Amino acid sequence: MKIGTREIGPNTRPYVIAEMSGNHNQSLDRALAIVDAAADAGADAIKLQTYTADTMTIKVDAPGFVVDDPKSLWAGRHLYDLYEEAHTPWAWHGPIFERAKARGIHCFSTPFDDTAVDFLESLGAPAYKIASFECTDLPLIRKVAATGKPMIVSTGMATVAEIDETVRTAKVAGCNDIVLLKCTSTYPATPENTNLRTIPVMREAFGCDIGLSDHTMGCGVAVAAVALGACVVEKHFTLARADGGVDSAFSLEPAEMKLLRLETERAWQAMGGVRFGGSKAEAQSMQHRRSLYIVKDLQPGDVLSRDNVRAIRPGLGLPPKHLDLVLGLQVQCATKRGTPVDWALLR
Repeated sequence: MKIGTREIGPNTRPYVIAEMSGNHNQSLDRALAIVDAAADAGADAIKLQTYTADTMTIKVDAPGFVVDDPKSLWAGRHLYDLYEEAHTPWAWHGPIFERAKARGIHCFSTPFDDTAVDFLESLGAPAYKIASFECTDLPLIRKVAATGKPMIVSTGMATVAEIDETVRTAKVAGCNDIVLLKCTSTYPATPENTNLRTIPVMREAFGCDIGLSDHTMGCGVAVAAVALGACVVEKHFTLARADGGVDSAFSLEPAEMKLLRLETERAWQAMGGVRFGGSKAEAQSMQHRRSLYIVKDLQPGDVLSRDNVRAIRPGLGLPPKHLDLVLGLQVQCATKRGTPVDWALLR
């Protein structure tokens, strides 16, 4: 599939998405600086999240509306307050889209309800991202699919049956350009909980290209995902983790994003195809193999022995496998030390 003119799939380097999320810390200037930093680091896209606290939840003191996991980054926080703090004001979307366009990278977003989709359509969003928590929101899937734009879907927590239902729903509603992202919905995630071997299984099961939405630290997991066939890598991105913010703890900084961009491309290049034997690039190295050489000056009729012929570098003589065959044969002419053994030399 393509986003704009950028092809996405196994035949091109991984498409790298820098997820801004709430790392703007409620500053438009900072949001625009994040766009610039993502472009400078080589990301292909900057991604937003389009919602308000009121489109996400309600403010009520009832079970489930307060994060009660003591291990969570947001333990004790009310969902409404978190979304109020993290949301990107809709008035900022236009300037952010324009800055991304000026910097030559894509900008698109994750909508969380129909109003967000309609708003993003008014901005000419080139693609849509579906969050893991909305992967099973089939009405939203239909709404996004009906735009005809490419859809990138995170699948954290989703079962095989749920993913299948999402893909089928999207296709029936008009979207055939779908990339599924392997995702672990913990923040941050650990490599041990990432289970990247699922990637080729997903590709086979759902007939879609697969990527990775990565909440681990560093770029090692993303590189491994590319080696298993991931064609999209999404990572949360900030100017500096020390600046704080709701997502800063598991976000990459600019130097790390630049490294991610470089190393995922290297991983993709290294996959190549199935090949045995020397390549054109290795042709010069063939001479560094061992081969049979005369190691003492010889006169016509002298007999080859282990005393005067050895397998050494370079590789310009007969292969070492012929050593037993040439031992006992005579040289036809005077032969200097350092001459490669050749059948024409012998009798």
